[in-house]
Amino acid sequence: MNFDLDAFLRQALAEDVGSGDITAEATLDPAWKARGLLRLRDAGVVGGIAAGMRTFQLLDPTAKITIKHRDGARVGPATVVGEVESTARVVVTGERVALNLLGRLSGVATLTSQYVDAVKGTGCAIVDTRKTTPLLRALEKQAVVFGGGKNHRFGLFDQVLVKDNHIFLAQATGSHERIAALTRQIRAQVGQSIFVQVEATTQDEALAAATSGADSVLFDNFKPDTLRVAVAAVRAATPGKKLVLEASGGINLTTVRSFAETGVDRISVGALTHSVKSLDITMDIDRI
Repeated sequence: MNFDLDAFLRQALAEDVGSGDITAEATLDPAWKARGLLRLRDAGVVGGIAAGMRTFQLLDPTAKITIKHRDGARVGPATVVGEVESTARVVVTGERVALNLLGRLSGVATLTSQYVDAVKGTGCAIVDTRKTTPLLRALEKQAVVFGGGKNHRFGLFDQVLVKDNHIFLAQATGSHERIAALTRQIRAQVGQSIFVQVEATTQDEALAAATSGADSVLFDNFKPDTLRVAVAAVRAATPGKKLVLEASGGINLTTVRSFAETGVDRISVGALTHSVKSLDITMDIDRI
């Protein structure tokens, strides 16, 4: 899916600035020049610096932008990550949109990096979900990548993911035979080119999906011990098949490594985008 960053930023500026920044216009001479230093107060991973700095260029195409630490960089506290030079009015008017975006996306990148660090050496990937802020999905998923994670499907249109509600409505709940039949039906309908993932809550359901045409099994709300056994059983039942095995459901920084060590290929974590804490960021402004 194509994402028009400039169109998004113009909407964000329109929301904040509206018909004009009346405070800046009342207090600042239009000829005054200023420099703004964007400083991350928290240590973390930079996310959204390129997008945030673009905000000022949309207000003033002649604004001088300097990115000091690129997206994905790990920085210490009180680090200047970007610099803008323009009129004083432009610097203060673009400040809030730029800082909100940079703080939010750096928070996503930083939390993702913590999960990635927690599973280092296991071969297990950390992936995001669709639990994103409406209309910010492209940027938040990009921030996950900046933090070392990987992207799951982007939306409802690019992969099949059969979750508990689909299984319930298709009257396949509690029956591995019906899940197998449902998986075969889906595969026949979408063909071989579409990635098909099926959620399983038991080992029998996982085996049914894995042996009936699914490309991936999503183990939902398993405990590490039972997950390890189920993963081994699915691998044994599908020799030579390149299945993607994924765990999800209530996994946090404390428990993620124990899940990664079960042999799954990836762990999906909704918290990367739905429960993230923005990094604290400020902008120091001087007249020049």
